[in-house]
Amino acid sequence: MTHVLAPCPGRVVAMSDVPDPVFAEEMVGPGVALEPAPGRTTVVSPIAGKVLKVLPHAFVVLGDGVGVLVHLGINTVRLDGEGFEVLATQGAEVAAGDPMITWDPSALPSSAGGQDVSPVVPVVLMDGVKGSVTSDALGTVVAAGDPLFALP
Repeated sequence: MTHVLAPCPGRVVAMSDVPDPVFAEEMVGPGVALEPAPGRTTVVSPIAGKVLKVLPHAFVVLGDGVGVLVHLGINTVRLDGEGFEVLATQGAEVAAGDPMITWDPSALPSSAGGQDVSPVVPVVLMDGVKGSVTSDALGTVVAAGDPLFALP
């Protein structure tokens, strides 16, 4: 069984609480989200695998035929990479817990490009069946590397 680990410290919240309908309605896939702890932090890979895609504000790791998306904040794509330091290389093999991106969620602006910005970090099982992810960690505060959920 593959466990998806917390990519950063924070409080675990339901995907339905994410302030973006695409994530909240699990259109991208099921998962959970983190209200990240304030301060500069290094976000780590939640699973072992290949870095399928890495952007300043998001990355996807493919492991055991399953892709996991970590999206750093909501509407952060509008920041054009400002405030993010990419540490990972697209196409590289990573272990769970390897550094991916450094950022400071407490330094985000409240809006960008006319859209509200939120520091919430969705952790999504790409193309998973809606409602297929459950987590015993909901409502708890986790450290980076703590288990979030098991792959169904």
